[in-house]
Amino acid sequence: MRDHGGNIDAAKARFGGTDWIDLSTGINRQPYPLPTLPAYVWTDLPTQAAQNGLISAARAAYGTQAAMIALAGAQAAIQLIPLLSSRPAIAHVLAPTYNEHAAALRACGWQVVEVTSLAALEGADLAIIVNPNNPDGRHFDAAELLDLSKTVGRMVIDESFADACPAQSLVAEASDKIIVLRSFGKFWGLAGVRLGFAIAGEETIARMTALSGPWPVSGAAIEIGRIALSDHAWRLATTQRLAMDAARLDRLASAAGWRLVGGTSLFRTYETPGANETQARLGACAIWSRIFPYSDHWLRLGLPGAEHEWVRLRAFFESSSE
Repeated sequence: MRDHGGNIDAAKARFGGTDWIDLSTGINRQPYPLPTLPAYVWTDLPTQAAQNGLISAARAAYGTQAAMIALAGAQAAIQLIPLLSSRPAIAHVLAPTYNEHAAALRACGWQVVEVTSLAALEGADLAIIVNPNNPDGRHFDAAELLDLSKTVGRMVIDESFADACPAQSLVAEASDKIIVLRSFGKFWGLAGVRLGFAIAGEETIARMTALSGPWPVSGAAIEIGRIALSDHAWRLATTQRLAMDAARLDRLASAAGWRLVGGTSLFRTYETPGANETQARLGACAIWSRIFPYSDHWLRLGLPGAEHEWVRLRAFFESSSE
């Protein structure tokens, strides 16, 4: 199933109301403040110089000089990955994880095998790993992943949730054999900008550039991304705040009897008495959450943003504990 968080229309249709807190995604609810943009980003086609400026900012932020392409979110890169090979082959996806990887591959004729351990990825023509993983937060040692890359044809490391934990990143090892994906919208809280990056070897990036066309990212996204990625002070302060907020959410959930399955500093996944029932009770409070077709008990919550959102969520937990 290609189900996703962010489907707030479904929540409104089911429960009514307008004042919703959407915690069904891992998007930072205290976003980067939008800068004032020059008129030309709306009126002119993006220039190569502007695109180069964005890539330079991304390289500095991610700590790599590898070849890179900016795309309309990490999702756009996921759609291109199946097209990089001359023909469909066998892909192993470390699961459970973000379901678009397997779906995009199957749509292009690939045979997809979902596995539950790194060892089971060995021998695949293409291995897909989300690190840290969504939704259980598993993360994998860089040296272990590098060893694994020697046993597969090509490896994709989706680091959409790695901004707050850069030490786990493999961007410095990106090559034609190891493709690293990064998302801008989650950590910076600007998912509507639709910006992400693929980082790989020169040949792979040249192929992705040819497949994506001349203007894969809007002028506004280029300028917002360049400014935000260069703001190191905001990034550091946000990393620290998110860590504290994740611990705060864990305390609320634990007091209500929920068990932490795992997560990142942008989302937490808990084992609840019943996922469907718990989501419905949250929905009755106009708080939207994420459940999964493969678990009757897992429920994922993003972190609230403004204090009034924390107040409403705390009220839910307190009423649940009564």
